[in-house]
Amino acid sequence: MTYRSKLLGAAGFFALTVLGTNTAFAAGTTAGATITNNVSVSFQVGGISQTGTTASDTLTVDRKINLTVAEVGSTTTVVTPGATSQVTSFTVTNTSNAVLDFTLAAAQQTGGAGAHANTDSFNVTNIRIFRDANANGNYDAGTDTLVTYVDELGADQSATLFVVADVPLALANGSVAAVTLTATGREGGTSGSQGAALVQTTGANTAAMDTVFADLAGATDAARDAAFSAKDDYTISAATLSAVKTSKIISDPINGTTNPKMIPGATIQYCIAITNAAGTSATATSVTVSDPIPSDLAYDAAFGVKTNGTVTSGNCNADTTGTGTQAAGTVTGTIASIAAGETKTVLFQATID
Repeated sequence: MTYRSKLLGAAGFFALTVLGTNTAFAAGTTAGATITNNVSVSFQVGGISQTGTTASDTLTVDRKINLTVAEVGSTTTVVTPGATSQVTSFTVTNTSNAVLDFTLAAAQQTGGAGAHANTDSFNVTNIRIFRDANANGNYDAGTDTLVTYVDELGADQSATLFVVADVPLALANGSVAAVTLTATGREGGTSGSQGAALVQTTGANTAAMDTVFADLAGATDAARDAAFSAKDDYTISAATLSAVKTSKIISDPINGTTNPKMIPGATIQYCIAITNAAGTSATATSVTVSDPIPSDLAYDAAFGVKTNGTVTSGNCNADTTGTGTQAAGTVTGTIASIAAGETKTVLFQATID
């Protein structure tokens, strides 16, 4: 800027507001816009007005690159082992003073702190990024657009993005998978094609549109790198089942029910107790027990298979409310649900051959 330009700066704001030629955004005047300040000088000689003079100064607004990436909401995404297409949501906001493209990358974390006072301990699979095509804030399979970059995002505009992934089986309750979404600004280019990488202007200000990186440090990226990153995570809600099988002798053909012994003809009652771990375990549903009867035992059809019983102090109670089946020498019992900290049983009887 010339020395004369500095002298004329006081008139600049008035001239700009009067002309009204530039769009104002929260991020500032649009990059590449020109601002012209005009001044008129009048004077007299010997009390007679003379022909005045004018001067002007034109400058080009430089491009400030800034953006934010933010997790939508403030809680982890609760998922079940084996679930597919599980969603974490983010917004990318262009706080630059120019239209930009933003290349996208979703990365797995390996250990360390997750997004919600937790610790990363496993990886999800099949990670994809979708853009909210109908702007309803929800992931809609078949409607939302699979993307690798955000195209032509205007100043002060935001895009909602979904990181979608599959969850492996055999994961412990409370396990966490942290993911990071990074957006990196690129030249706006043309609609439908990803622009070139941005280069920050070095050295002194030029007369052309310079580029200044103004972004802050994100979750995993540094400040002033034309990028921003944010974390979200998946937390496993699983049922942790354990089984205990016990037996007790009911009677034998010699002693009856008084001090019976394990002799041929004795009747044995089996109890299979299924327990779901206490705490934050998810409720287990459609729990099926399958127990092949050894060849030297004969199934007691009169007693049948009884399900949904309870246990007190390690002993199975005679309070079953459901029934199971026996076919081809295998006992099967189904329990509709077992909540966290709950134990339910399957009982049947057999006779020693």
